[in-house]
Amino acid sequence: MSIAPPEVILVDKTRVSCDGASQIRGGDNFRPAALGHPRVYLEIDEHGYVDCGYCDRRFVLKGGPAEDADQASLPDISEGAS
Repeated sequence: MSIAPPEVILVDKTRVSCDGASQIRGGDNFRPAALGHPRVYLEIDEHGYVDCGYCDRRFVLKGGPAEDADQASLPDISEGAS
């Protein structure tokens, strides 16, 4: 059984960055940087999405093959964590 990612963010570009604190929907949900992780840059490939290796946030390319997919059914494509 697959589990959906904790957060899915639709993006317009194939190169994104994640620090676990910014890019949260709405100003009321801002997380302080102390609760984040080192900033990593991620590249969305032909699958149309990429997952942050630190916080599991998923970035999905608008108009890409993963935009309308059931996110829980897609395998993790992680980058960023070492």
